[in-house]
Amino acid sequence: MKIILLADVRGVGKKGQTVDAKDGYAKNYLIPRGLAVISTDTSQRILAKNNAEDAAKQAELKKEAEELATRLEHINVEFKAKVGSDGRMFGAISPKQIEEGLKEQWGITIDKRKFIDKYPANAIGYTRLRIELYKGSAGEVIGTVNVHISEEK
Repeated sequence: MKIILLADVRGVGKKGQTVDAKDGYAKNYLIPRGLAVISTDTSQRILAKNNAEDAAKQAELKKEAEELATRLEHINVEFKAKVGSDGRMFGAISPKQIEEGLKEQWGITIDKRKFIDKYPANAIGYTRLRIELYKGSAGEVIGTVNVHISEEK
């Protein structure tokens, strides 16, 4: 039986694929659970329409991410830290603190889990951290945030 998958199903296929499945498996498991529909002309047209809408949405998300990446290149997130007598910084600035700094100083909301460079900024001066702003079928967009840490007087 030809079916269109509405969700990823392990061992069968990915969402949006038209696949052959055994009749009993399709009728008793996949279709009742909303994981698939029977492949007909109408369902194929709906699938094509949904794929086109999804592609347009993904393109819009990628465009927004590229604009944010361009904006991030030109800003600095400022932090002050205590420094010991030997010139080394006490502690470190974590990705969570950088996320909060971006929100407070620039009004930009980025999830801390999107940081590619997971290490904390632990040196006086400038540190550049990469952020994954978009990842999808249209490619990926990686932005860079500049973190400036100065000595607290």
